[in-house]
Amino acid sequence: MPLIAEGQSLSLEQLSGLLPHQGDMCLLASVESWDQKNIHCRVISHRSGQNPLRHCGRLDAHTAVEYAGQAMAVHGSLLQLVANSESTDHFTPPAGYLVGVNHFVAHCQDLSKVEEDIDLYCEQLIADSNGQVYQFEMRAQDVIKASGRVTVMLDSGQASPLT
Repeated sequence: MPLIAEGQSLSLEQLSGLLPHQGDMCLLASVESWDQKNIHCRVISHRSGQNPLRHCGRLDAHTAVEYAGQAMAVHGSLLQLVANSESTDHFTPPAGYLVGVNHFVAHCQDLSKVEEDIDLYCEQLIADSNGQVYQFEMRAQDVIKASGRVTVMLDSGQASPLT
């Protein structure tokens, strides 16, 4: 893939190269917009019977944390690519570990019951070469389904140059 410009929307095919996740575990459908502090992703996998996070036919609202983590990973990769003027041709997404969730609020119990596409908004609050903190909201037709704050520590061997 050629160089990515700030604000450029990305398809599933384009964003999947920016995540360590592959196949059905890549939960995001697209990146609608992004800048240095924010990313807006579209989610449709909550309706899929093949969603690997489903349990007993349900997709618990707490899985919103994984969706947010993936949006954070894509955002971190986009920032790294733009900062280094890299193309995605030989890009290896940085590995990270979810280490904290705060202020999580579920406004529904089962995300698989949401019939509309979900808009996932993440805002970067803090970032350095060791980790990132984002707050997120999942919305369907402007109704909040889940929100919270997620902390990720980056693999020290692959730390990104975020500031």
